[in-house]
Amino acid sequence: MKKILVLCTGNSCRSQMAEGYLRHFAADRAEVYSAGIETHGVNPKAIDIMREDGIDISSQASTNVAEYSDLEPDYVITVCDNANERCPVFPARAKKFHQDFPDPAKATGTDEEIMDSFRHTRELIKDYCRQFVKDNL
Repeated sequence: MKKILVLCTGNSCRSQMAEGYLRHFAADRAEVYSAGIETHGVNPKAIDIMREDGIDISSQASTNVAEYSDLEPDYVITVCDNANERCPVFPARAKKFHQDFPDPAKATGTDEEIMDSFRHTRELIKDYCRQFVKDNL
């Protein structure tokens, strides 16, 4: 079974959403983990926005990448430029992928505008994860 590790800066929004979608689309073909260069806790808005699409990420935790030093993933996906630049070295067999998604946690405006930013990022991540699973698993 393939192992996928998704990395972001704080492991609070984008990587959490990607973990949820990759688990959904990969089903029993992969073990999926997410981590951050730092840990900021899972953003409640990310949980809410994923629930809107039928994906429950409420039991996921914000984890520091150091906790996965022995994981030996097959794939490492960075979902923000900061994580891509600061990504630790993984075994040579790990294939690395990068896609910079907008950070919805930095959105400003009304509550609805902020949630729309989360929805926009969610849809980008959903499409990416669906294609990733199709192409790689």
